[in-house]
Amino acid sequence: MRVNYPGRRTFLALMGAALGTVETGSAEAQVQPKRGGVLRVSAPTNPSTLDPATGSAGSDHVYLYTLYDTLVEWEPSTLEPRPGLAHSWSWPDPTTLVLDLRPGVVFHDGTACDAEAVKFNLDRGRSDAISNIKPDLASVREVRVTGPLQVTLDLSQPDTALPLILSDRAGMMVSPKAVRLLGNRHDREPVGSGPWRFVSWANNEKVIVTRNEKYWKSGLPYLDGVELSVIGEVNTGLRSVIAGQNDFVYFLSPQQKPIVERAKNLVSVTGPTLWCIHIYLNFGRKPLNDVRVRQALNHAVDRVAFNKATANGLAEPAMLTLPSSHWAYDASLANAYPYDPDKARSLLSEAGYKDGFELDILGTSDQRSIQREEVLIEQFLKSGIRLKFTNGVIPNSTTQFFVEKKHDAYLSSWTGRPDPTQTYQLMFAKDAFYNAGRAEPVPELAKALQDTRKDQGIPERKQAFARLQKLVTDAALVVPLQFQFEMDAHTTKLRGFKPNLLGKPRLENVWFDA
Repeated sequence: MRVNYPGRRTFLALMGAALGTVETGSAEAQVQPKRGGVLRVSAPTNPSTLDPATGSAGSDHVYLYTLYDTLVEWEPSTLEPRPGLAHSWSWPDPTTLVLDLRPGVVFHDGTACDAEAVKFNLDRGRSDAISNIKPDLASVREVRVTGPLQVTLDLSQPDTALPLILSDRAGMMVSPKAVRLLGNRHDREPVGSGPWRFVSWANNEKVIVTRNEKYWKSGLPYLDGVELSVIGEVNTGLRSVIAGQNDFVYFLSPQQKPIVERAKNLVSVTGPTLWCIHIYLNFGRKPLNDVRVRQALNHAVDRVAFNKATANGLAEPAMLTLPSSHWAYDASLANAYPYDPDKARSLLSEAGYKDGFELDILGTSDQRSIQREEVLIEQFLKSGIRLKFTNGVIPNSTTQFFVEKKHDAYLSSWTGRPDPTQTYQLMFAKDAFYNAGRAEPVPELAKALQDTRKDQGIPERKQAFARLQKLVTDAALVVPLQFQFEMDAHTTKLRGFKPNLLGKPRLENVWFDA
């Protein structure tokens, strides 16, 4: 069976209807793309690492996309899978996936991106002690080289999510030679096969990449290079673009959209995303190992008021971990946790906290996060929950919570993944990186996760996801708050940029008109 991902037409119809207008500011002129120029980007976060297997932050992807290709790619507006380094793939049976690779692809160090290299990468992702993508490849029992440009994945169970999983970190191919030579230094000196080659990384300052002259996609990239300057405050980042110091800024807030639209030298770009602001919970430790406490947290949030206060109402209040426009969303669960401080206090009293309690919660120090914290502190206090925030930069906070197991909760975001199974697997599976306590609060969860991978048709998968979402919702394993829209701005001379559902800019099709 050749790839077309059966059932995806339903997905396209459902997601396409939600897209609407995604770019405003000026019409895209019908001009021939031009080569040349260095794009200066204002990036709101420093990378955790530049190795796709070892990184931990969803915000890394903007950097990773410049350096790495993936085995499978996706359509920006729908996340429909399409060929990447694998020009095709097939399922001889439900537990065998065969990848046929493109000829002539080389890494930035000149070595071949062939079947042996792909096997090295997949085996490294599955078993390396420093790999953070083991859960992505949990269904892979063995990787076999079955031809110079063919790799066969033998699976322990059917896994229809795997092609789109291979469009994410697990499918980003690094040079085996570079990893063997550099070891852990590859985190900071990466070698991929993507549109640009790594030049330098000044920590918390700038990442520079330059054109890969041997890139396999004919004519791409258009830009000679990209410089991503780390500017933690998006207000400062936006001012740098207005002033002409940078050409592109992403991850803007809704409050900044009018400023962009008033600037004569800028184009405003918006689009829906899977990017969810929520509170991660360490449900492996007290007090959050008690489901009643977790349910109380969910009842303590007025999501509509939160959306108005922090996003001018220009985002979607998050009731589940997937937005309402997603094909796997189960609308029957949307009102599982209405705002109800009295209910929250009652649940806390049942759990032994009749006078409420203090929640040790981690946050980040950027202005938008501080605003969210202020709103949540006031809302939770009405339910007797006192939030005590400790703030830091995203990579450090992420390490503290998920690696060092510090703090009870973490106000951050889930940036979305191409296939929804990834979202639930990476956040809630017992051994998942984003399950801070590595706990298994719902015994049925493992089987429910497996069931989402068995069928290829959307209707069947939708039913499986309904069961999975109910388990996660009933157990209150997370506190979803808000789905953000991608909001970016760039100079009028920049052409070809389009947003995507992951809300993570890709730049290989961008060019300067002048």
